[in-house]
Amino acid sequence: MRNILLRLAYDGTSYHGFQRQPAIHGQTIQGELERAWEKLFAEEIGVVTAGRTDTGVHAAGQVVNFFTEARIPCHKIPKAMNSILPYDIRILEAEVVSAEFNARKSAKWKRYDYRIDNSPIPDVFSRLYYLHEPLPLNIEHMQKAAACMEGRHNFKAFAAAGSSARSFVRTLYRCKVSQQNQHVIVTCIGDGFLYNMVRIITGTLLYVGKGKIKPEEIPEIIQSKDRVRAGITAAARGLTLTYVNYDGSAPTDIFSDLL
Repeated sequence: MRNILLRLAYDGTSYHGFQRQPAIHGQTIQGELERAWEKLFAEEIGVVTAGRTDTGVHAAGQVVNFFTEARIPCHKIPKAMNSILPYDIRILEAEVVSAEFNARKSAKWKRYDYRIDNSPIPDVFSRLYYLHEPLPLNIEHMQKAAACMEGRHNFKAFAAAGSSARSFVRTLYRCKVSQQNQHVIVTCIGDGFLYNMVRIITGTLLYVGKGKIKPEEIPEIIQSKDRVRAGITAAARGLTLTYVNYDGSAPTDIFSDLL
């Protein structure tokens, strides 16, 4: 049995999240991956993912692993699977990893990017990947608020209500707001994320940008552990899982835009 790692990208618009669901709920990324492999090699596999992205969330650097008896060379896996998979899921790379490797448990940190179209009229061609916010945003205030998010905190105020997480403590290595023309990007890099955490952080930063929350209130909101004190949960379509790290390199060693 070989343990195979896949790196993949997908447009999550048409999928009911990553995790396999009963057919009545619709297609999922995991379901499509496992179905493609079975069609190719008549073998059922169980895919483990680095992050269970929600309905409508995208990925540019998702990572999964699974065990297989198939002997196909790794360099041929992307082409073989891409010939079967829907057009909006692409296998980018495949490699054999140790039996101990687990896409979720072995991850050191993950990067998510949330994209906002801050123009008065939404861009037709980016509408599936950006949240449209027509009101002017105070980017400087958003940047100050984002800096307050960084560090090791109890992020219960930024978790979906009713979350069953055993612990709400996470380390956010980077929380950065950048702007290029009318596009605003919220980048979050952490050792783990609670359910809807990045989307709630983004919704809170949007409230800051619109003057509904002051930047200096962020530490109080974190300490309150009260979901009601934070902002809305931003729409799924703006969120992309960009990268998963396994070797422990510092985020700034990999992404120059974070310096």
